[in-house]
Amino acid sequence: MPTNPTKAACEPEMRSAVPGIVWPAIGSDASAHLQSLLFQLGHSQWLPAECIRERQLDQLKHLLRHATTSVPHYAGTFRGIDIDRLDWAAFQSLPLLRRKELQTGFDALKSTSIPASHGEVVEGRTSGSTGTPVRFLQTAVSQLFWNALTLREHLWHKRDFSGKLAAIRVKVDEGRWPDWGAPVAMLFNTGSGATLNVRTDVEKQLDWLISENPDYLITHASNLGVLAELTLRRGVQLPKLRQARTYSEALRPDLRDTVRKAWGVEVADVYSGEEAGYIALQCPICEHYHVQSENLLVEILDESGRPCEPGEIGRVVITPLHNFAMPLIRYEIDDYAEVGNSCPCGRGLPVLTRIHGRRRNMIMLPDGRRHWPSFPVIRYSGIAPICQIRIIQRTLTRIEAIYTAERPLSAGEKQGMVKAIQEALGYPFEVDMLMVEDIPRPANMKIEDIVSDVAVARFGG
Repeated sequence: MPTNPTKAACEPEMRSAVPGIVWPAIGSDASAHLQSLLFQLGHSQWLPAECIRERQLDQLKHLLRHATTSVPHYAGTFRGIDIDRLDWAAFQSLPLLRRKELQTGFDALKSTSIPASHGEVVEGRTSGSTGTPVRFLQTAVSQLFWNALTLREHLWHKRDFSGKLAAIRVKVDEGRWPDWGAPVAMLFNTGSGATLNVRTDVEKQLDWLISENPDYLITHASNLGVLAELTLRRGVQLPKLRQARTYSEALRPDLRDTVRKAWGVEVADVYSGEEAGYIALQCPICEHYHVQSENLLVEILDESGRPCEPGEIGRVVITPLHNFAMPLIRYEIDDYAEVGNSCPCGRGLPVLTRIHGRRRNMIMLPDGRRHWPSFPVIRYSGIAPICQIRIIQRTLTRIEAIYTAERPLSAGEKQGMVKAIQEALGYPFEVDMLMVEDIPRPANMKIEDIVSDVAVARFGG
């Protein structure tokens, strides 16, 4: 049978741990665990939705038995529940775990008997984007799933591991590396990598990107937007770039078009949380997201606690399925998402059409309506020479628009901006335009274009 050289050239090259044996490669013990899990994920994604739910329920029972016998919080909360006969209706009647309970009840939520086979236990901490950071525990098993789903995301999007990867993110220093690092380099031979801290001035970030000329870029969604807009203003190119990857924040609806205009590439977004790992990955053929059901259970609930139907927006509630160090059962993470229909790609994994973000990004109107607006560059680029803008809802009727600009705006430009903001927000708010020298990034480096003090006061972060 004739070979397909094009296909062969695109196959990732496995890394071998045995000198002199390069094909077929022989992995290390650590990589063998990763390969085994990745192999199973390759099959489970195609299971019918009903079968996936059945497997989830079975894993949930194991988690709940552990929680009720070794976690003080659940020993009391779940007293009297017949776990062996648990069904979905019984599970959905369990109380939600609020973020504040995790913040204040850390010790009561720790397991007193973590299975030794789950490996090293580490303590993590969220970025504190809603105020007080959240502490949590995870095991080596949790990290294994994180690594396997990282590889799933790469393979879904058929990335060429021989290319160069650039990462602009937190918790890294500027540097060049011989490979892409873990977990990709645990299994595959890769091209080089380069890192830069996201706190670097954005002008210097773009200069660095031009110098590195990567095939792939990963960074925060908001940072990617700033870089793409700066690229358009400066008229520069990243000639080798094949794809931009985003994480950490809700993806602005207009960002994909901005990146296409700047670099001619697509955006692949992931939805994750530090407490839970990957929640949903962008489908390789569509712009919506597949819930990572092998890793966690996701519920999208309306304000009355009812599961949302396709097209409805609700609160995101998660249950990581494998964290026996600190089980987070029906944990409300303060995000909102929209439920989607089944995907034409054929995967049985549930679909989220859009991740809307936090309550604090939700504009509240005087008549009681609420929505998550966006104010993309295209809405104001022809009105005024604004470089960056942040919209803050101070009251039900007043908006504060803080912006940087190439020069002071004329009265007509300000009037045009006020009208554009009112149209974007869906209400004739009183708008205060305030020009500043710089809009500083928060400590967690997550740039939010629209924040509502009203929503925060009413609902919390």
